[in-house]
Amino acid sequence: MLGMANRDRRAERREATRAEILEAAWEVAREKGLAALTLRDVATRVGMQPPSLYSHFESKNAIYDAMFGQAWSEYERADLAAAAEASGSPRARVLKRSLVFFDFAVADLARTQLMNQRTIPGFEPSEESFAPSVRAVQRTAKDLAELGVTDRGDVEILFSIIGGLADQQLANDPGGDSRRKLLTRAVTMWADGVGLPHEAKGSQEP
Repeated sequence: MLGMANRDRRAERREATRAEILEAAWEVAREKGLAALTLRDVATRVGMQPPSLYSHFESKNAIYDAMFGQAWSEYERADLAAAAEASGSPRARVLKRSLVFFDFAVADLARTQLMNQRTIPGFEPSEESFAPSVRAVQRTAKDLAELGVTDRGDVEILFSIIGGLADQQLANDPGGDSRRKLLTRAVTMWADGVGLPHEAKGSQEP
């Protein structure tokens, strides 16, 4: 149509191929383990020769980097949605956000390992891929500060509680919810320790 910007079909195809490669990489990571990912396995799944991958990603670590950025971007969207919907007392709001991270973490072992653990020797995410994680942490710290939690140590303890219970869930009860139940108790104890107001009368935790 007249007046429409010309589409860059080559760029669209290239982006689609990159997305297909990343999807294949996640499939391999979930089936064989994150550290067991090979360019040959990824290439086979997308129907190309391993050398052809280098026209889209310069190395295996470049694929890990894109996966890292993708994972944190997905969490960022989930966290932003939770923040927009959060309501009620400070405790209810903190618990809501904590459960969002916990549920996101336990839903995908390979993704959580890449996001939060140094599973791949020698891999360091690029500044661009690391940016969503920085924003997520800064946004959470800012929101907690608005609730009166300003001590960095208190924030780190909360992060450790959530991440630790998520790791325990994945290691000892994958697919279950035993540690999710404990998270509610743990966040309540943390809230007592930092002095967050108790639930308003008649309010319900998420």
